[in-house]
Amino acid sequence: MEKGIPVVFFTHLSANLDNWDPRVIDGIAEKHWVITFDNKGIGSSSGKTPNSIEQMAQDALDFIKALGLSKIDVLSFSMGGMIAQELINYEPNLVRKLILSGTGPRGGENIENVARLSDLDTIRSVFTLKDVKTYLFFTRTANGRKKAKEFLRRLEERKERRDKSTSWSSYRTQLKAIRHWGLADPADLSKITQATLVVNGDHDRMVPTPNSIELARRLPKSKLIIYPDAGHGGIFQHYETFVNDVNKFLEQN
Repeated sequence: MEKGIPVVFFTHLSANLDNWDPRVIDGIAEKHWVITFDNKGIGSSSGKTPNSIEQMAQDALDFIKALGLSKIDVLSFSMGGMIAQELINYEPNLVRKLILSGTGPRGGENIENVARLSDLDTIRSVFTLKDVKTYLFFTRTANGRKKAKEFLRRLEERKERRDKSTSWSSYRTQLKAIRHWGLADPADLSKITQATLVVNGDHDRMVPTPNSIELARRLPKSKLIIYPDAGHGGIFQHYETFVNDVNKFLEQN
């Protein structure tokens, strides 16, 4: 669908286009014009990976302007939510509605520890021969482990013209950017006046769930949804509910 206000997807740490859950993409694309993109220096995008969230936001803004778009909705996840907040600082009138999932505010609780947690779970994944997202995105309950396997299978459904893998150096550069953003002074979120949907799982280890609660408290026009028995990737674990929640939110006046 290429009509109406597009929903631009802002993705997570080290992610390329193939890291979006196809059920989320397809479910929202059924009713809305969806645009996904690789951050600079990631996947098939050329250029050098930025070492700050602010520069990532500027790069995203350049991409949106190059498409000739004057109004967008934003669906963001994790690091993408950090970029989205900075984007609105640069262009407050560009975004109509904002979805912030699995993310937090600048200077939020333990965001500077994302690198440490990612490194520990990467080591864990090597020893267990499991994808690191199994640990970073999902709870270790029976249901969480089951949903992790289903999610990882969905990511492999597309067989042709898959995106390029993210390099180790780009991944480390993005980790440093997140750490600096997590240690930075808090932003004045009252300036974000867009209707905002804040979403997370109730057991997010990567960007702790209290950050989502804090976002909703500080954003003037926000709605908070917390999914049960879900981690950082709660929007993928509960993809059917999430797609319904997003479509309903986008369609409200």
